[in-house]
Amino acid sequence: MKRAIPVVALSIAGLIPVWRYEPSIGGTTSSTAESATTPSASTTAASGTVVKGTTITTDKGPVQVQVTFSGDRITAVKMLQQPDHPQTTAAVPVLISETLKAQSADIDTVSGATITSDAYKKSLQAAIDKNAKSASASPSASASASASASASASSKVVAGSTVNTDKGPVQVQVTFSGDKISAVKMLQQPDHPQTTAAVPVLIAETLKAQSADIDTVSGATITSDGYKESLQAAIDAKG
Repeated sequence: MKRAIPVVALSIAGLIPVWRYEPSIGGTTSSTAESATTPSASTTAASGTVVKGTTITTDKGPVQVQVTFSGDRITAVKMLQQPDHPQTTAAVPVLISETLKAQSADIDTVSGATITSDAYKKSLQAAIDKNAKSASASPSASASASASASASASSKVVAGSTVNTDKGPVQVQVTFSGDKISAVKMLQQPDHPQTTAAVPVLIAETLKAQSADIDTVSGATITSDGYKESLQAAIDAKG
């Protein structure tokens, strides 16, 4: 069973400055408390992640903490809301000091401030959970971005030669992923209904065959031959 930390000794005015604590003025005015060896919230916020815990409503008033993390390490805790009560005022520096030592919400309840202690630990745990969830999501996003960058880096775009036909110039642009043809784009083609209808068929056949060895589209022989010649040139250029 966890022991209760007495609050009486901490009520002595001479000891309170050890935690650099300024009591709140008014029921829910925010206040700050940190350990003497920890950088201030404004300093750590610049190099850490600041997360707000949930607001816990108690019989004494709302309690809410704000936690600064460096990775998964707690570097500072700030009270955003707390009851305006002498026992809370004395208890908060103890709770924060214990948090910085334990690096978790698994800390002792301060004797004489049970309600505030319990609410503090709940709000603190909520902030810890949010930070952990955010951290676990980040690697996935990074891995996804890395995979995308890697795929992009391994892709190569090659323009085939321009083949002049009786209907007009024909030229293709081929995207390779490794040795695989992943996309074909027409850079030039005759402005003719039969060509317009034939091009999607030629591209679909190319992606299927992964080569220029594809059938000629009936009714678009000239375009088909020009397409295959330009396509083969792109494949050869990719080499």
